[in-house]
Amino acid sequence: MKKIFFTALRYPVRASIVALGLMAALTSTAALAATAAASSGAPAPKTGGELVFGLDGAQVSEFILDPANSSFAPHNRVFRSIFDSLVVLKQDQTVGPWLAESWEVSPDRKTYTFKLRKDVKFHDGTPFNAAAVKFNLDRIKEPKNALAALIDLGPYESSEAVNATTLRIKLSEPFEPLLRNLSKTTSGISSPAAIAKYGDTYALNPVGTGPFKLVSLQQGTEIKLARNPDYKWAPVTATHQGPAYLDKLTFRNVPEESTRVAVLQSNQVQAIDGIPPQNFVLFKNDPNYRVYLKELLNNNYGLALNVAKAPWNDEDIRRAFRASLDIDTIVKVIYLGSAPRAWAQLSPSLFGSADKELYRSWKPDLAQAQQILDKKGWVVGKDGIRVKDGKRLTVSFIDTQGNREKRLDVIQLVRRHVAKAGFELTIDSQPAGAYRTKIANLEYDLSAGSQFAPDPDVLRRLFSPEGRAKTSGYKIDDPEITQWLKDGLKENDATKRADIYKKVQRKLVDKVYTIPVYVLLYAIGTTKDVNGLTIDAQGFPEFQGVWLSSRVD
Repeated sequence: MKKIFFTALRYPVRASIVALGLMAALTSTAALAATAAASSGAPAPKTGGELVFGLDGAQVSEFILDPANSSFAPHNRVFRSIFDSLVVLKQDQTVGPWLAESWEVSPDRKTYTFKLRKDVKFHDGTPFNAAAVKFNLDRIKEPKNALAALIDLGPYESSEAVNATTLRIKLSEPFEPLLRNLSKTTSGISSPAAIAKYGDTYALNPVGTGPFKLVSLQQGTEIKLARNPDYKWAPVTATHQGPAYLDKLTFRNVPEESTRVAVLQSNQVQAIDGIPPQNFVLFKNDPNYRVYLKELLNNNYGLALNVAKAPWNDEDIRRAFRASLDIDTIVKVIYLGSAPRAWAQLSPSLFGSADKELYRSWKPDLAQAQQILDKKGWVVGKDGIRVKDGKRLTVSFIDTQGNREKRLDVIQLVRRHVAKAGFELTIDSQPAGAYRTKIANLEYDLSAGSQFAPDPDVLRRLFSPEGRAKTSGYKIDDPEITQWLKDGLKENDATKRADIYKKVQRKLVDKVYTIPVYVLLYAIGTTKDVNGLTIDAQGFPEFQGVWLSSRVD
């Protein structure tokens, strides 16, 4: 076996093209806070107090705090405080140790052997060991849990607890994304005993090994956590290895952005995320607040016309729709410089991104859009909307998350732009269940979304019919793209693998399968009393090192 110790992946990381002035300064502030404090002789961290975090959790009616059953970003921002993973993704996008101290990969790259820590236990007092990890991996394969985590394991065949501290994972074929995927929040390790105890209600009673443990949960409203006093197994990226400094950590769902700003300014909470663009510079320039910013490794937020349905199965019509859009203007107007324009599906800092190669690869051209539609027989009606065979050129946009990250504001501007070419865009807002049903039944014209991920294999779960769920808004069935995504799974040469994913992204843009809109920069604002906050390499907040200058009990 070839020994891979701590640095199993060594992919080159291109500096993000969006790290301009303000963004670079803010990111550096978050990353270097602890170092700066130490070098300046700042006070030592204080233990105690409660941090209340105003979470942009959207208009959700329930929290699902089970890593195997929720890929919703706001939930995953809570996961990292409750659950630990086998490995951690470091800032340079190499993989380091966490609950696994080291690992070996067989020459055929189908067997991974992990050496686990001996000193870890779950919040319920039961031991963390190889049997517990095997239970978690096998659980992901259960049909009722077959969400995003299932595809993260790829060709997972089985796992074996060789002894209490040795776990062996067997794959049916090589799967390069495995280690990166095991670092995800959705790969956090749950207590088998708690899952057996709570059954179908486990998502309301999560038990992990993380720096905080659950105290109480009010559905859709509030999650209260308390410090895990036994914690001493933080990842190599942590600012310290012992228990969290905070006594309590509370996540309060505050979906309305102006309310989030108000509760921070009135000190009802000490931190918020999803800072509205119009308040971004205000907080940055106010000495009473601190702002942290980090690019979320991500499939960028983008638009996708339903290519399984006429007229969107016609590439020319899709091209006309895109040509009527001025994405630069939309992003500038909505985000006021707090989020950059996206040119590719993968965020600029993610390994395999084609953002640089696709920069300025197309431009808005209203005249071209109108010419295409004229040629296709879509005639402008009296109200400016085009008609063909008695049918209006209507684009029904389906949504279920409201205006999280100002996404509906984006769609409102999209509506104005495409109307100039003769498209009539309507918004169909649905609760989650109805949304999934309508997506599965192709009862929509346009969808939009993003997907956080530490590996470019995220493209497979979105754009390959073999890898995506029926409830995915992407309905592309392109055999060439599907084959490339299969090739990317097995290729272990970093340069060749990156080239594969860049090729996929070029075709997605060339065929107008998707229209990337913006790169998500995760922003957190805090009062000046909050110290030691960090954001991990994947763009999720870490509270284990947070301490309060003035305790808030």
